[in-house]
Amino acid sequence: MVKKIKTYNNFKINKVHKNAIVLIGNFDGLHAGHQKLFQESQKYKKKLKLKLGVITFDPIPKMFFNKKIKNYRISNYIQKESYLKKFKVDFLININFNKKFSKITCHKFIKEILSRKIRAKYIFVSNNFRFGYRREGDVRLLKKYQSICNYNLINPKPLKKNKKIISSTYIRKLLEKGNLIKANKLLKRNWTIEGIVEKGRMLGKKIGFPTCNIDIGNYVIAKPGVYAVKVIINNNKKIYKGIANLGYRPTFKQKKILLEVNLFNFSGNLYNKKLSVEFLKFIRGEKKFKGIDELRSQIKIDLLKAKKIK
Repeated sequence: MVKKIKTYNNFKINKVHKNAIVLIGNFDGLHAGHQKLFQESQKYKKKLKLKLGVITFDPIPKMFFNKKIKNYRISNYIQKESYLKKFKVDFLININFNKKFSKITCHKFIKEILSRKIRAKYIFVSNNFRFGYRREGDVRLLKKYQSICNYNLINPKPLKKNKKIISSTYIRKLLEKGNLIKANKLLKRNWTIEGIVEKGRMLGKKIGFPTCNIDIGNYVIAKPGVYAVKVIINNNKKIYKGIANLGYRPTFKQKKILLEVNLFNFSGNLYNKKLSVEFLKFIRGEKKFKGIDELRSQIKIDLLKAKKIK
């Protein structure tokens, strides 16, 4: 059984979680590069017998500063917490990144929060980590404060694939371009959108192809089109194969991005159910059809392709 993580929404943590190993970052998607950081921290945890904690932020700072960015996340907070459990994290500090927090200077963040409140003994960050008001703090500043604030900074070299640094930004770009296979390899799992099934315009049912509709919230918009998927309903163990369309349904002049999913060999009501949709393979890009008959013909071709994918 996976141990539950103690979560905090401020820096008033229990005594048992002070003097610990602390990793700081957004950890969006918790990709292979992040995983390397966590694997390294686990060695210290085992050797020094210290607790392992994470400081992360919600919303992602970039989304806070640029309100125009609506679709950005690779994974949501619940997914992030689930992924962290696999790395034996003892506690998670999820900070509401708001105007007040954004004004904290980098020096105050180190002295008041990391040193006085948390009393971090080991701090793990990535090379490009920036923090504090106007992002004035960086890895060099954290190194300068080591002896003053009595902590050790661990800053492993970034993980590269084909000379390219693995980052959340890079994976977002891969998803946007439809390079799902490469994105999944760097995530070390299938990219997954979670959401609640909501009532739609019943267009799929009218053309003989019923689908369930999911609002993707603030997930990054992968390349609009048709995908082969696997689906889990309400966190149950049973997995259904299926096909999904992520896009704007240009044939029906829809303006809002929507995820439509059809489950193979399933019958029942899915309204208000939570679906976890794993993206397996990009089948084709979104296209505007001349009419319903042309759309039906294409759907039959898409279905055959999706059913062949394991």
